[in-house]
Amino acid sequence: MNQEEIESVTINNVEYIRKDSAKEVETMKNIVMVRTYSAGVHFGELVSREGKEVMLKNAHRVFYWTNACSLSQLAIQGSQNKNTENKISMPVPEIALTEAIEIIPMTKESFDNLTAVIWKK
Repeated sequence: MNQEEIESVTINNVEYIRKDSAKEVETMKNIVMVRTYSAGVHFGELVSREGKEVMLKNAHRVFYWTNACSLSQLAIQGSQNKNTENKISMPVPEIALTEAIEIIPMTKESFDNLTAVIWKK
């Protein structure tokens, strides 16, 4: 088998793909995931950003997720399952995040995946 024919390899149950086979991703307009310094991870519709302050509307907090290796994968693909292991909060109408350190555009696939099951007690 020639190296150019290999599309992916699995090591310890983790699939890795060739860098040159990664496709460009189409994200949703103004739907983002935000990692903050002290308030955790949130996602929703970006209203505004000034320095480190980010305003989101219809925002969910991500308490815990499974089956994604990082926030980058979570924002693009979701958690690869719609199960109760994920802990995604119900949305709040608006939230001000004052220490945003990372803003990642999200795909519709990820948004739909993460909002399919809402965690509440």
